Amino acid sequence: MSAAPGMPLGVLLSRPGHGPAQLALMAAAAAAALGRPVTLFVTGEATALLSRPDPFAGDPREALAAARGVATVAELLEAARAMGVRLLLCDAALRMAGAEAPPGAEVAGLVTFLSAVGQGPVLTF
Repeated sequence: MSAAPGMPLGVLLSRPGHGPAQLALMAAAAAAALGRPVTLFVTGEATALLSRPDPFAGDPREALAAARGVATVAELLEAARAMGVRLLLCDAALRMAGAEAPPGAEVAGLVTFLSAVGQGPVLTF
């Protein structure tokens, strides 16, 4: 079963680390490039990582990705925003991390996320 081009896609990122963040952002950007409305919900320990402007600055995996022609997390986050991906940061997780939302991010909860996705599929990372 394939999703219609205009069907909303939800991407839920809860695992911390470069790998899950990069893959979640790749999925979000790819779906947005295909014309799908995408909502990325970041929660749990991942919230602190994506609440900074460049969450993996200094991480050797960012340099390795750039050197090998793979989009970095910073580039993917910028591209996702430019393509209209709705970025939601979990209110409770954000407060637990003592972090603030970056510009362009919306602080919300699961009800907002699930309402945005509707009957569309949700990818979890």
